[in-house]
Amino acid sequence: MLKFVKNHMDSIAGIEIYPIISLLIFFIFFVVLFWWVVTAKKDYIDTVSNIPLDNDQNHEEL
Repeated sequence: MLKFVKNHMDSIAGIEIYPIISLLIFFIFFVVLFWWVVTAKKDYIDTVSNIPLDNDQNHEEL
């Protein structure tokens, strides 16, 4: 089955650019995510991390 897919992909002109594009998107996403995590303010991280534990809000029951 893999041989069929590989032979079929080889017959498509210009297909070699798609793995390069997907790798670039993957790499850029994680670089930006890493940059955001490193530069995030500690107060913001503490506030966001305590949201699930915050019971002070009034929740309406359905």
